[in-house]
Amino acid sequence: MDIFLQQIINGLVVGSIYALIALGYTMVYGIMQLINFAHGEIVMIGAMVTITCINLLLSAGVNLPGPLLLLAGLLMAIPISMLLGFTIERVAYRPLRRAPRLAPLITAIGVSIVLQQVAMLIWGRNYRPFPQILPTTVHDFFGAAVTDLQIAIVILSLVLMAGLFWLIEKTRLGRAMRATAQNPEVAGLMGVNINTVISMTFIIGSSLGAVAGVMVAANYDQAHAYMGFMIGLKAFTAAVLGGIGNIGGAVVGGLLLGIIESLGSGYLGDLTGGFLGSHYKDIFAFVVLIGVLVFRPSGLLGERVAERA
Repeated sequence: MDIFLQQIINGLVVGSIYALIALGYTMVYGIMQLINFAHGEIVMIGAMVTITCINLLLSAGVNLPGPLLLLAGLLMAIPISMLLGFTIERVAYRPLRRAPRLAPLITAIGVSIVLQQVAMLIWGRNYRPFPQILPTTVHDFFGAAVTDLQIAIVILSLVLMAGLFWLIEKTRLGRAMRATAQNPEVAGLMGVNINTVISMTFIIGSSLGAVAGVMVAANYDQAHAYMGFMIGLKAFTAAVLGGIGNIGGAVVGGLLLGIIESLGSGYLGDLTGGFLGSHYKDIFAFVVLIGVLVFRPSGLLGERVAERA
């Protein structure tokens, strides 16, 4: 039972990260009907910039507590990721807004590849270890081990998700986003600046992606230039699982996918008699994606049609 509980906890931690990244996918799709496949690379760049910033501070002899060093790295990574998201929308997607659907899709894949190569030129091909600056206290929870970092990841993810829900439901920008998602032409006639709303959607999604990237690097103690590809595909799967374009669906899909992946990797060896091990855990995301597309294309909570944002 303690092993089962441990896998559930691990799944909730990873699922919280998937949910944060999936929110970026589902927000953009809800407003533009576009899958931003470059979003995973923004997650990666957020992680790499944070690691670089922390290492520079440490090499300069800055003596600060670990959480403050991490905050300094985030304060550098988040604006860079936001600027990158804004630039991608402005340069790569806005000129193709009225083009056939295939054109922006191919462009998104191209932007993803370009960002991968740029990251490889800047940081190289090798893995970058996450600096050991955070406390490693382990707590016992009914036989399962829970670290301070895991607790912080889940709590921060929930806070950011709640903040996004509040922004969309209670603020003027959120109303503009919902109106744009429902009918861009009518929203524009009512005084909504469509370009600003779409740009803000990319900026908000990119900021969440930067935070998620740091969570991934801290949780696995490393980051590399190609990490955005797999984490982006899994987050996209989470968005589809919950219902692409549905904010609540992205959260549910992310948490559920994390638990499925964790339980699968924990018991895959026993179920297959040792033929498949935990290193095959990535197959679960794609099995789930195929199953959802075949049996319930609209996702668990359904795709938001009238109010996707």
